[in-house]
Amino acid sequence: MSSDKDLNSSAELAKIKSVIEEAAKRHKAIEENLDPSLKTEPFQKKTEEVTSKEEDVPITIYITDEILDESNDFGITDFDLHLFQNGTFYKVFEKFGAQLCTKGGTSGVQFTTWAPNANGISVIGEFNGWQEGLNEMEKIHDGGVWSCFVPDLKEGDTYKFSINSNVDGQNKRKIDPYAFRSEHRPKNASVVHDINKYKWNDSEWLEKRKSHTFKNSPINIYELHLGSWKRNYDNKDFPNEWGYLNYGQLAHEIVDYVKKMGYTHIELMPVMEHPLDISWGYQVTHYFAPSSRFGLPDDFMYFVDYCHQNGIGVILDWVPAHFPADEHGLAFFDGKQIYGYESWKKGFHKDWNTYIFDYGRPQVQNFLIASAFFWLEKYHADGLRVDAVASMLYLDYSRENWEWEPNIHGGRENLEAIEFLKHLNDIIHKYHPDTLMIAEESTAWPGVSHPVNEGGLGFDMKWNMGWMNDMMFYFSKDPVHRKYHQGKITFSLWYAFSENFVLPVSHDEVVHGKKSLLEKMPGDNWQKFANLRLFLGFMFGHPGKKLNFMTTDIAQYNEWNSETPLELNLLELDMNKMLNLYVKDLNNLYISHPALYEIDFENEGFHWVDFSDAASSVLSFYRISKDKKQVLLFTLNMTPAVRYDYTVGVPEAGFWKEIFNSDAEIYGGSGIGNMGGMQSKPVAHKNREHSIKVTLPPLAVNVYGLEKNH
Repeated sequence: MSSDKDLNSSAELAKIKSVIEEAAKRHKAIEENLDPSLKTEPFQKKTEEVTSKEEDVPITIYITDEILDESNDFGITDFDLHLFQNGTFYKVFEKFGAQLCTKGGTSGVQFTTWAPNANGISVIGEFNGWQEGLNEMEKIHDGGVWSCFVPDLKEGDTYKFSINSNVDGQNKRKIDPYAFRSEHRPKNASVVHDINKYKWNDSEWLEKRKSHTFKNSPINIYELHLGSWKRNYDNKDFPNEWGYLNYGQLAHEIVDYVKKMGYTHIELMPVMEHPLDISWGYQVTHYFAPSSRFGLPDDFMYFVDYCHQNGIGVILDWVPAHFPADEHGLAFFDGKQIYGYESWKKGFHKDWNTYIFDYGRPQVQNFLIASAFFWLEKYHADGLRVDAVASMLYLDYSRENWEWEPNIHGGRENLEAIEFLKHLNDIIHKYHPDTLMIAEESTAWPGVSHPVNEGGLGFDMKWNMGWMNDMMFYFSKDPVHRKYHQGKITFSLWYAFSENFVLPVSHDEVVHGKKSLLEKMPGDNWQKFANLRLFLGFMFGHPGKKLNFMTTDIAQYNEWNSETPLELNLLELDMNKMLNLYVKDLNNLYISHPALYEIDFENEGFHWVDFSDAASSVLSFYRISKDKKQVLLFTLNMTPAVRYDYTVGVPEAGFWKEIFNSDAEIYGGSGIGNMGGMQSKPVAHKNREHSIKVTLPPLAVNVYGLEKNH
């Protein structure tokens, strides 16, 4: 159909311009494989000839807009399928899996999955007696997407996919990779769930988050494992044989504790559904479902919501590095290894007996990036800590020479994983710029926390595993020998600003025979506690954001055991109670002094005063705020010998008030200090024009703040 129109008005010209721009936008979206949120509703197919007589110059424009995005009977559009096949359908969880919907006036569930090597797929469950052939899916795309509508199903109904493979002709009963909910182990069926019904109350937090920049904000993370934080074997509100608290109970108790202690964030070891308790959550089967051990998906939404309402950020551990070999899971999903690499030299983790995702396959990239999107969008997570990044980057990770295949250039780098991580971080930062992407990466790979457009992997921050290893080595030494290892404690400052670092004291440091943090410390019980206070004091003075595992601030004697609750009863003991108070006060010192967090990733925020006194095992440095108005001086005595009249150069003249002393009696120390502080004198020392003479308590850190007008 065509028509001639005179275009003598600016309104008509604006209309034409709008139509042309919209069509161009749609074309570009398809061409660049962008997110489906850029789409508009499909236009009616039409071709319109428009003639302009503006300024007596005839211009004829032919506007054609064909239907590019017409939905089929399965609710999946051609555009959706195009994006999925190209690895860019970032909100695939809105179409795949089990979607509650109404068709032709009948309510039910639309099931969709990807299985390119299937002869046929049946949806089975309690609703049809787990019988194959009664509710069969239809292949709706040559790329292997299958779908069907099953009427009368409702939230809470269990189901699986029975996949008949063209590889061996066998039926394989599999979970739904996109399921929002799972049965509680040892059962493992997927469960229909409405993911959109929860009413959030954290808008104030989300709005505030938009204006915060992580680089100059305090980030002090409390890492915890929900299954062992606390247990109640007489839990009348949530009866279970394992003593688990539900998400709601955990929310209230954890928030109360974390707020009292002064942490800014919590980091949860993986809450995604997993079958094996002792994997701690790191062998995930359900990338879109929280663990049913502690309640329903809505209960976990409440957990996050309650944290946000109380000013606590929530970071989730997320595992795109590997997946378990459980028969009901992703492994050999349709008879072939479609989610993982087929070659064992590239696709098997011998350390963990797990499979490695095939990062070169667009549908697998799509699955993983959509999972990251899902937790940030549907559960309002404030960030993801990406597990085992080093194992993704290197083809020879934990392998003998004959156990890996080089890349196309003959190197050991997994080029597909590198591109996946860049893609992941680029897209997350584009659509969720106020969330954090944190890498657990244990090697010297350059630019992990540098932007993708600058050649980096695009993470916001990286765990500083080198710092952690050096600190554990140094502080485990008897103080009499520390003078020989001064370089261990100072080395991290040579590279401290090469990445945006988090200083981690995580669960990995207090398991598998490594001893608890307290028991790593040398000496008698008093010295162990003094060394632990000293270590934590140095950690909070050192540039970088902070993370401590849940056993740290109670000074647990035993290693962490995921099968037993945290030993909170230790807080009834004097030394543990005082250590807990020490951590609380240290946390509050941190969040109340911008000098300790505003310039963590540039050398302007940290200055050595003296790191050369290895003979005495003494260190001194200062931290400075962004506006240069706040200066905090740190002195550290790494031995039990008290050092009197010790000269320390200071950056400015004035009264240096002692604002923190780890040797205070209230923390279990000996009570030696500096009577509130020291006035500087114009005596040069260590390239400083002024200095102070102080007493250095045994195994202690002291912090001084400058008061110019004292």
